Amino acid sequence: MTNTRLPALLILSSTFLAAGANGISMVAFPWLVLQRTGSAVDASIVAGAATLPLLFATLIAGTAVDFIGRRLVAMLSDALSAIAVAAIPLLAIAFGTDVLNTIVLAGLAALGAFFDPAGMTARQSMLPEAAERAGWTRDHTNSVYEAVFNLAYITGPGIGGLLIATLGGVNTMWVTCALFGLAILTMGLLRLEGTGRPAREKLPESVVSGVLEGLKFVWRSRVLRTLGLIDLAVTGLYLPMESVLFPKYFTDRNEPAQLGWVLMALSIGGLIGALSWTVLSKISSKRRTVLTAVLTFGIAVAVIAFLPPLPVILSFAAVVGLVYGPIGPIYNSVMQNRTPEHLRGRVVGVMTSMTYAAGPIGFTLAGPLVDTFGLKVTFLVLAVPILMIGLLCPWIPALRELDDEPEAQAAHA
Repeated sequence: MTNTRLPALLILSSTFLAAGANGISMVAFPWLVLQRTGSAVDASIVAGAATLPLLFATLIAGTAVDFIGRRLVAMLSDALSAIAVAAIPLLAIAFGTDVLNTIVLAGLAALGAFFDPAGMTARQSMLPEAAERAGWTRDHTNSVYEAVFNLAYITGPGIGGLLIATLGGVNTMWVTCALFGLAILTMGLLRLEGTGRPAREKLPESVVSGVLEGLKFVWRSRVLRTLGLIDLAVTGLYLPMESVLFPKYFTDRNEPAQLGWVLMALSIGGLIGALSWTVLSKISSKRRTVLTAVLTFGIAVAVIAFLPPLPVILSFAAVVGLVYGPIGPIYNSVMQNRTPEHLRGRVVGVMTSMTYAAGPIGFTLAGPLVDTFGLKVTFLVLAVPILMIGLLCPWIPALRELDDEPEAQAAHA
């Protein structure tokens, strides 16, 4: 087989475009609701609506990828997400902006979010074959993939903040829709083995049995189960900061561009951190990198919780992204090395669903806490448990298995 980087580059380009569209939406959705009501509870409802479907959608998405085929699922996912965001300006044109109340925005946020995991799972599931075609190692491929993903969230929220300031929140959604369209066109050019519909004998009997098979595989693997639970807790505590607390803080100050800067700082750090794993993987163990990342992450968000001046927030946001940047490549490599090819979509789906499982709980708590006790108290309530998790991680035995990874075939034997 001739080595070529084209399939990998197409997957990376499609990832960048779709993630960039979601990065714009991350700023635009809370901004639209806060602009109309000013309520952190309403912003939490919309943010929670965008997160709650992820728990179920990622479970189904993994099985759908293994049922239908990775390339087709990626294209369908982006098409449906494009429809969801295009509905906002179309409704405004047809009925006026008053129709865009909290319930409507929450419904469209949920609809758009429901399809995103399928595209992400499909692209991640294609990476090992693309790496083989390009002659890259999996660590290198996953590092570049996560870097591209973070690069999209550098440009996406930053552009989103600027577009909101110039075009308004409603018209900003047209740009989001266009980026999803380009992601579909890019994926349509991909030709790679393993991206089509799997062989019949490898298909699960049903969607339910497929989901259960993925859940059982993850739960029986101590290291995958532990990584999933840590990610569940940390992400569930952190997501409300990014999607509710920061938008509330900067909306009250009428500074949409500065919200974009903070999200850009996170992503710049994440970009550098993800790319650094290509080098770090040769000189540092996975366990040491994970332990350092979670602890530093906890310290950084604890500092941010005191709402210091903007330069300090930006600096620590960059630190958060930097130390957590290698985590995505590490998680991906662990999953790929321990999972048989025909189960890959389901396992990625289960692990991703665990990431988002606690998000709705965090959003449910964040809004009332902000309106009752203020932003600083709410930041601390969310930040302190992350710091405690970082302090406990060195004592978790399963994390010692991170650097003892069997090949997927051996793990399935």
